[in-house]
This record gives sequence, structure tokens and C-alpha cells, in this order.
Amino acid sequence: MAIKLLAFDLDGTLTQHKTKLSAEYREFLFKLSEKYTLIMVGAGKSERIFNQMDSFPIDIIGNYGMQYAKYNPETASQELIYDIVAPCDREECEKRITYLREKHGFTEYAGDNAEFHSSGCVTFPILGTKAKQEDKLAFDPDRKRRRAFYKEVCDLFPEYNVFVGGSSSFDMAPIPYNKFYALSKYCEENGIAHDEVIFFGDDYGEGGNDESVYKSDFGFIKVDDYREFMSLAAHLL
Repeated sequence: MAIKLLAFDLDGTLTQHKTKLSAEYREFLFKLSEKYTLIMVGAGKSERIFNQMDSFPIDIIGNYGMQYAKYNPETASQELIYDIVAPCDREECEKRITYLREKHGFTEYAGDNAEFHSSGCVTFPILGTKAKQEDKLAFDPDRKRRRAFYKEVCDLFPEYNVFVGGSSSFDMAPIPYNKFYALSKYCEENGIAHDEVIFFGDDYGEGGNDESVYKSDFGFIKVDDYREFMSLAAHLL
């Protein structure tokens, strides 16, 4: 079937992590939007994604599907359609994270033991919430240290989808929220079949937040270096 929808991750796919969308990529996305519907599917808040993209006119699914924001061309801004907040037993999460720290020797950390987000998502920051950036980047660049006990974290937090997040943490979203769920819901609501979709993502390995889409029936293009995105997507024009 003909492709109707292009869906994107942001960090590592369209941009370097936590950097603005380039003018070159902005123009390229405009060209794609003339032929296809475009949608962002993010792990973070839709507002953060919108700002990082310098207000590019695109609808955004945030927080693994817990948020959805539509672009309003009249105001050149987002309109938040829904913003789901899930319950979170913070005390219980703290206990489980402390258990993991003691078992695996991560008892020294800077800042807080855990990070609780307003959505109900949870982050286990192995080096703490106030760790130095250089320490976080050096901790686990190939993710082997975290993947060594990733399944254990999943088993200990069965009510969450667990991701090997950032450079030194585990991110957790309440079940059923993940990028596959979010994109499937969007397609169902807009009458789009899965084989009419291509998703671009970089984090498709074990525990990656794009893995659920990569292992699904959606079309998937692997972006191992965000600088290669235009060449990987050029055939769509």
C-alpha cells in the first residue's frame, strides 16, 4: 500500500541529543510534509519536543502516548488535546530502586534516588538526579552495563514499560504506554493502516524506546547516525 504517514523520533534521529532542529532538516521535513502526514512520537513532553524543533508545524505525541498536541496554524502554537496522568506509588518505587542500588553497587549518587514525573513516569537515575554531565556520559556509552540487568529491572517493575534511557538511567512509563501503543492509537483514530506508515528511529536495540515499533508490523527505518537521515529518507521524495 502507498505510504501515508511518516513518524519520527527526535533525539538521535533528526537531531543530536538535546539540540535544535537544523535549518536544513527543517526544510527537508517541509518537503516531506507536501507528500505525507508527519507525526512526532516522543518519550518526553510534547512542549519540550516542540521547542527543540523551533516550533516546526507538526502534531506531537509525547510521553509515550500519554500526551497529544496538535499544531494550530492560526496561532503557530500547540494545542494540547490530552495529557494523561497515571498514579504512582512513589514510596514503593523508591524501595525497589534502593534494592537495585544495593544489589548492584550503585549506592553512591548525587541528588535524589529516583525522579518522579508529573505524568506518572519514573526515572531510575543510576548516578543520581544531580550527577555531572561528564560522569553520566562516561558511565555506560554502549549500554552494556545497564543491559546486563535490564530484564531484572523489568521484572521488578511489572506495571511499567522499562527503557534503557539517556546515558545512565532507566526510564519507566506506565503500561500500556510505549511508542508502539502511541502510534497504533493514532493510526486507529485517523484511519491509517500499519503498512501505510514508516517510522524513523535510532533507539531500537534491547530496552530502547523505539524497540517496540521496530519489532512491530510498522515500517521502520533505522537511523544509526542522525546526520544520515536525509539520505535514508530521500527516496520518499
